[in-house]
Amino acid sequence: MPEEHVEPKDRSAARSLMRLWPYVRPVRARLSSAVLIAVVASCLGLVIPLVLKWMVDGPVADRDPGGVWLGALYLLLLGIAEAFLFGLRRWVVARPLAGVEAAMRDGLYRHLQRLPVAFHDRWPSGQLLSRGTTDLMLVRMFLAFPLTYLVVNSTTIVVGFVILLGQEWTLGLVLLIPVVPLMILCSVFEAKYSLVARRAQDQVGDLTTVVEESVLGIRIVKGFGRHRSQALAFRALAQRLRATELEKARLLAGIWAFITTIPELAIGAALVLGTVQVADGGLSAGTLVAFLSTALALRWPVESIGFLLAISQESASATERFFEVMDVAEEEGTVARGAAAAGPSGDAASDVLPDASGAGGMVFEGVRFRYPDAAEDSAPVLDRIDLRIRPGETMALVGATGCGKTTLTALVPRLHDATSGRITLDGEDITAMPRERLRELVSVAFEEPTLFSATVAENVLMGAEGAGQDELRRALSVAQADFVHDLPHGTDTQVGEQGLSLSGGQRQRLALARAVVGRPRFLVLDDPLSALDVHTETLVEAALRSVLRDTTAVVVAHRPSTVMLADRVALLSEGRISAVGTHQELLRGNPEYARLMSGADLPDAEDAFPPGPGPTDKILGAYAPAEEGSSR
Repeated sequence: MPEEHVEPKDRSAARSLMRLWPYVRPVRARLSSAVLIAVVASCLGLVIPLVLKWMVDGPVADRDPGGVWLGALYLLLLGIAEAFLFGLRRWVVARPLAGVEAAMRDGLYRHLQRLPVAFHDRWPSGQLLSRGTTDLMLVRMFLAFPLTYLVVNSTTIVVGFVILLGQEWTLGLVLLIPVVPLMILCSVFEAKYSLVARRAQDQVGDLTTVVEESVLGIRIVKGFGRHRSQALAFRALAQRLRATELEKARLLAGIWAFITTIPELAIGAALVLGTVQVADGGLSAGTLVAFLSTALALRWPVESIGFLLAISQESASATERFFEVMDVAEEEGTVARGAAAAGPSGDAASDVLPDASGAGGMVFEGVRFRYPDAAEDSAPVLDRIDLRIRPGETMALVGATGCGKTTLTALVPRLHDATSGRITLDGEDITAMPRERLRELVSVAFEEPTLFSATVAENVLMGAEGAGQDELRRALSVAQADFVHDLPHGTDTQVGEQGLSLSGGQRQRLALARAVVGRPRFLVLDDPLSALDVHTETLVEAALRSVLRDTTAVVVAHRPSTVMLADRVALLSEGRISAVGTHQELLRGNPEYARLMSGADLPDAEDAFPPGPGPTDKILGAYAPAEEGSSR
């Protein structure tokens, strides 16, 4: 969602609502039947005044009690038929329209799963949640009630005025006088109410976002004693929404007052003129009774116009909000690539592959990336990344905070698409692969693990479709996550929303188990051991080495212990690969790498390597492998 809510201009509610047709088309027969039933029921109500006219001019004038009782029977039968038809209409539409709402909600959810990560980075979750709940409920209500009654009431008004003009055209013209001012009022009301309705729905989304963030971040809120400030923020949004709802109420009250008053004045005028005509003998009493009964029967269809227009405008805004999400292009398909610029990449020149067609492993060729919402003249996050990870090799990715390590790893499973250049897996361009196949080949584990409100087993097995208990046990063992067997129900224990019932290290180990459960050909690990204690980290690294022998992997590393899992190390600096080599080679030959590994704050290369023993020698001594040339 953009930071500021953009109010629609020159919006057509009818055009917005017409976009619902693909969802309504499967149930159009039942919906049309419901409208027809409601029209018949409403028109039956207009027959009642005609029966009253017959009774007044006939049995009542002739003092015939039998005729009066017969007329009463006709009125009773008409009332029963009208009530039955309205009940039948409700039954006819209830099930299919619930299906329409379910289909739209299901389509929205599936679409959200296929949208790029960049979309979810921009849109608050509360806005998406309100679109999938409140907005779709408004759409269903529109299809069930206002849509039907806009047709029914319009038909009833037309038929009613035909009857009125047929009974006494002069009185009928009196009732037609308010039509023009009412149409003008409705047009003005529709334009104003549409803007206020959209603003209210956006504010509901903002309020939902605050509630969701407060619930998910309750530990932070409590830990820092920020409950009062959060309550004030919520109150401010709630007050803003309240003011908007009151503005809606004022508009609706105003239009309802006019729509009620103007027709009442017209009916009063017609009553006076009709009484005069009856007194003069120019009009029968029965005709006047039928005329007034018909006019009173048209009061609800006329007075409901404001209410129906209000719901229609809210539904049109809800439909717009729904399609604002549905219109965003999914991440399916091949993304065009620009030509990569020529030139080597600093110290990594030996790993630049100008033409890697057919090359195995994981290859980055001239990869450049800039976030979609970044300014065009801004520097790219990644610029001319050229790197080859050989089949079965583990490459550690090292660099200062904010240099683009996580962004680079996110390009492999296409959570983001590179702006230019290409990435190949075993010689195949990832943009030419179906995303489903790509994400079967590539498994990921993020530094911030995400768990779902499901069992331990369901969370881990999410990493491999069709995996069974054997794979589950192996993955838990690799991740040193055997603690799950001590949980109340073992692997069937519900971990709760976001896995907050577990510690950070436990969540990270389950996320690592999820990454390795499917024995992926390519593995992307974003600092997967950062939350583990030294002892557990050692155990996980030992078990993880057996997994890394059978896969091609990229591991984002911040600590020397994690680097030691890798065969080689790539140093990312200012968005480019500045050096590639083994851990020992880079410690000896690259001041920036030595500074990162030692944690020393050294201003320049000369200070990085002063005469005598320094941080490099200490690191080499502490992390040197038992055998020369072995890095695992």
